[in-house]
Amino acid sequence: MRRRLELVRMVEPERLRFSFRYLDTTHPAFSLARCGAGYFHLLLKRLHELSSLSAEEFRARRSGTLRVHPIDFSDPRVAVPGFGIRGVRADEIAWQFALSANAHGRVHGFLFEDTFYVRWLDPEHNLYPGN
Repeated sequence: MRRRLELVRMVEPERLRFSFRYLDTTHPAFSLARCGAGYFHLLLKRLHELSSLSAEEFRARRSGTLRVHPIDFSDPRVAVPGFGIRGVRADEIAWQFALSANAHGRVHGFLFEDTFYVRWLDPEHNLYPGN
């Protein structure tokens, strides 16, 4: 079985993974209480879709519904100064993606190698209010 997994890794590129290790559910702007059942349904669907991409494909994706782009915490339109994770330089590699065109907000986190670390769930667009 192990040999078969090694062969699969040689043939297929590494796919995007997701980690919730740094998920912050206590920040007032990004509380889980703001997320309805429909949000979680769309979240799982989007994570499933994105897990078929490599990290490079994720970074290069510019589709209208996915809206993948880096987060620049120095941008005056950004309402929060940074992720606030001690000992991790996450703000420098921060990214976001959308769950759908506009109706269900964004997921914010940071991308290190082939893993997207989810930091905040943002159904109300609180990171970029008014955009």
